[in-house]
Amino acid sequence: MRVYLVVSIISTVWIAMAQNQPGGPEEKDKASTALKADIRGGETDSFEETGRQQKDMDRLGDSAKNWQMEYNIITHFVYELLEKECHLKKVYLPVDATEDEPKSFIFMSEDAITNPNKLMVLIHGSGVVRVGQWARRLIINEDLDSGTQIPFIKRAMNEGYGVIVLNTNENYVEVEKSKKQVQPPASDTDEPAEKKKKDDSQKETIKRRDFYEKYRNPQKEKETKHIPIRDNSTPEEHTLYVWDHFISRSSAKNVVFVAHSYGGLVFVELMIHREAEVKSKVISVALTDSVHNVWHQDAGKSVLDWMQEHCRNWVSSSEPLDTPVEFMLPDCPRVSAGTERHELTSWKSFNSIFKYFTQALEAQNTEAKSKSTVTTRSSHRKKSEEL
Repeated sequence: MRVYLVVSIISTVWIAMAQNQPGGPEEKDKASTALKADIRGGETDSFEETGRQQKDMDRLGDSAKNWQMEYNIITHFVYELLEKECHLKKVYLPVDATEDEPKSFIFMSEDAITNPNKLMVLIHGSGVVRVGQWARRLIINEDLDSGTQIPFIKRAMNEGYGVIVLNTNENYVEVEKSKKQVQPPASDTDEPAEKKKKDDSQKETIKRRDFYEKYRNPQKEKETKHIPIRDNSTPEEHTLYVWDHFISRSSAKNVVFVAHSYGGLVFVELMIHREAEVKSKVISVALTDSVHNVWHQDAGKSVLDWMQEHCRNWVSSSEPLDTPVEFMLPDCPRVSAGTERHELTSWKSFNSIFKYFTQALEAQNTEAKSKSTVTTRSSHRKKSEEL
């Protein structure tokens, strides 16, 4: 009963919140408080905290099922908002997939490929989040603005960007395994008692593990297998695929990335594998609490030099927003996101990120004008000499 109430509340409140609202995170505190009160039904604990307080396995199992249902509702609701509120279109991958082949998808604005000026690419972190989400915990316990990429998408489109939203965690489809009839081995009465005791202990361990697995993931009561999605079976592979088939073919002269957590690592991998192409199109990258490591990822000096100039990482910190934060790795400048909560770093640095991109675009335009002036003067000089 509780889950249907939650669904009703989420649908009612979220639709209202999905409308265009001016400003950044500072203006949403009252809405956040109201949403939390509505979703929790007046309770002071989050769903996760409530679940941990369950005292018996049956109640825990029911609660886990409710969480999973709520997560599924959230995911599909965000997809709906991306299409109806942000006016993005769903594009299936691989682009040449057959009808019966496993598929993934991304979301794109109508002008993502044709916009001649600028394009924004969004990459979420790892785990259960899907396209359009930063953190499900924030969506449930805070609001849509902090937990989804919708504010980034709307503002980007209002500022004239084309938009591509990656879906790096959609890497396989899950299907039920075919059952094989296996005859149990005949009991051996002459089997040593010690060995029999050990086998019984192993069976009991497996039985106990399966029992707890049922409650940890109550919807997965049947044996399943994962079928990887062609050319998109990992976050890194997915990003390379989207780059090769969409981003690199876009008309935009200025491409920017926003990459959260593991998404930062994914971008660095893209940079390593498509260095020349990335340098020719990407002018600025905003990382939010990125977990990349240029030493482990074997990034060369040319990559590090480029990152120093074109990347900035807003990290979780107790320091005020945009305060420089020292770090050992020689990859890119780090500044405070104004929060110590990892999942909030994208939202808290929202306004700073767009300001950062604006500065990068202005610098790019100034450089382009300078080159144009030099070229024009050179052309006039050449003509004068010919005369």
